[in-house]
Amino acid sequence: MDISLIAIKALQLICCFSLLVLLHEGGHFFFAKLFGVKVEKFYMFFNPKFHLFSTRDKWFTRLFPYFKDNETEYGIGWIPLGGYVKIAGMVDESMDTEQLKQPARPDEFRSQSIPKRFMIMVGGVLVNVITAFVIYSIVMFTWGKDILPMRNLPNGLAFNAQAEQLGFRDGDTPIRVDGKDIESYSPALLRDFSNAKEVTVLRQGQEVDIKMPEDGLNLLELTEMNPAFIDINALSVVDSVIPEMPAALAGIAKGDHVLSLNGVATPTTADFFSAMEKVTGDEVTLVVSRAEGGAQDTLSVGLNANRKMGLYWKNPITAEMFDHIDYGFFQSIPAGIASGWNKLTSYVSDLKYLFSKKGAQSVGSFITIGSIFPSTWDWQMFWNLTAFISIILAVMNILPIPGLDGGHVMLLLYEAVTGHEPGEKVMVWLEYIGMGLLIALMVLALGNDLLRFVF
Repeated sequence: MDISLIAIKALQLICCFSLLVLLHEGGHFFFAKLFGVKVEKFYMFFNPKFHLFSTRDKWFTRLFPYFKDNETEYGIGWIPLGGYVKIAGMVDESMDTEQLKQPARPDEFRSQSIPKRFMIMVGGVLVNVITAFVIYSIVMFTWGKDILPMRNLPNGLAFNAQAEQLGFRDGDTPIRVDGKDIESYSPALLRDFSNAKEVTVLRQGQEVDIKMPEDGLNLLELTEMNPAFIDINALSVVDSVIPEMPAALAGIAKGDHVLSLNGVATPTTADFFSAMEKVTGDEVTLVVSRAEGGAQDTLSVGLNANRKMGLYWKNPITAEMFDHIDYGFFQSIPAGIASGWNKLTSYVSDLKYLFSKKGAQSVGSFITIGSIFPSTWDWQMFWNLTAFISIILAVMNILPIPGLDGGHVMLLLYEAVTGHEPGEKVMVWLEYIGMGLLIALMVLALGNDLLRFVF
């Protein structure tokens, strides 16, 4: 890939994470200040041993004397993997326990009531969720939303063999999942199918209810199926042929419609692939309707060593098939919140796959996250991805893992139930365990990325 394209992706990733980390840590900072708790440090990125910038730097305090007496040190670290606020009277990733040996001061975290400490700890997660909702609302107001209604798919959907075993048929148009109307065709439809108890399809004008497995379907397995579990049922119209490949040598051209293969009707690509699975020889007979004039020709087409003939099919999706929805200011707010809530619940639902073998293999580091950004700067895509990553940060931080916000919340719940907080040694060891788990997760994610993108 061109280095300039990688740079654009990296710049978007840095801007996204810098903004979200700043807002997340700002959430902790806001509630700490609101309750009069001293915040000793507010750092963008981590700064072991040294930092890139600090308001405690001599050059800075000379220019801005006020910060000499300011209780909070603001800075930028050199490891761009997050950020932190250091709150007085709290055991965190800094492992500073010296202050805990002194009598508690009124402005320390440990001196606050459980509800106040709870709000300080969930402040970052709360801000990330609100940020996502706000961004999605702004996106709705600025760009609106394009949807592909099911009614605009003239040939319905195509299904693979596994889907057909459940009762689906090529040409079916799904209209409801568990009684809820399907708004449009999108990648989210596969997730809905994986969790569904019943899917209602429109088949030749009649509604048909299809019972799904009681224990659901594995979403990760569905996404890896080839051919796809569900796909748009496209007409078998040729978009292009590869030069010097069997299809080109046989005279097949752009716009030709392949009507049959070895006597089996193939009006759609799903029919074509199904017929190809039954081919045993190294040559097939095709009947094609020519793009020019509509004349039908019968052609003998060979297959190469990979049993391919060199055809690319016409994309069944066109811009005219989409409906565009514009939102006014007051309409965009509930629409944005609904979109954000749907993303949040879907992501939480998918967490169960994290503890499976395939789920562990799918974990990615900043390399994977950076790869999902487009190679050209697209503001709509940037803000949509930033909102989604904000949701991911919120969910991951609230997990009950020591060292994360969720781990501190679990300790607060323990204190609320038992009436006393865990001892200092327990909290320190929990921080060590949490940091170990997080480092292990980072190593796993980086290792997966190296296998995917390097080796």
